[in-house]
Amino acid sequence: MFFAKVACVAAIAVEHLWKRFDTGTLALEDINIDIAEGEFVSVVGPSGCGKTTLLRIMAGLDTATEGRITLASTATSKDHLPTALVFQEQSLFPWMTVADNVAFAFDSLAVPRAEVAKRVAAQLELVGLTQFAKAYPHQLSGGMKQRVSVARAFAVDPPVLFMDEPFGALDEQTRVGLVGELMRLWERTRKTVVFITHGIEEAITLADRVVVLSKGPGTIKAVIPIDIPRPRDAVKMRGMPLFGQYVVQIWDLLA
Repeated sequence: MFFAKVACVAAIAVEHLWKRFDTGTLALEDINIDIAEGEFVSVVGPSGCGKTTLLRIMAGLDTATEGRITLASTATSKDHLPTALVFQEQSLFPWMTVADNVAFAFDSLAVPRAEVAKRVAAQLELVGLTQFAKAYPHQLSGGMKQRVSVARAFAVDPPVLFMDEPFGALDEQTRVGLVGELMRLWERTRKTVVFITHGIEEAITLADRVVVLSKGPGTIKAVIPIDIPRPRDAVKMRGMPLFGQYVVQIWDLLA
């Protein structure tokens, strides 16, 4: 597989991507999609369809058997990273405070301590955790831990953000709240986001387009533009007739 990084424009192009594991299992079959700069794309599909595998390949954590990915983003500089990732699993260091966990994102960057502290404080304020800056992960709820993970990803100001079911382990009320917070953060920064989820309503709420994968081996069954104006309200939009139509459309595709 060819994996290219081109400076200046934050966008992702996936061309004829195939993934076959060493066991012989075909996970992804001829995936083709372009993701525009500043676009929020959600990916849904049945369990085992290759959603996470696709994200890992796009993020450079895994390699494809065939195909090409072009990640055109701002090259790594002394104070920025080209991409950041947020996973479902808790990825906080238990021996570090909330502020230190967010600051860890700068570990490989040459950013002055004063600037790091400023960015950390700003991100914690955005996710509503300023008063928990000196707390440790064991003192936080699951939702608060994921807020820390999101703050850490946004702190280094990456043009591209990959998110793999970041709210999947949380209860519905907490998930809806965090989806609303993520949407507000994205609307302020307009980063390019690839968001993997099992939640159809979550996907529709957040995305400009929803990519529907078939059961394994994963192929793109449909790409659905979400024609709901922004800014959006994560709760109120669920009562819109158009929102319900999108839910039914995607369920029919998955069925």
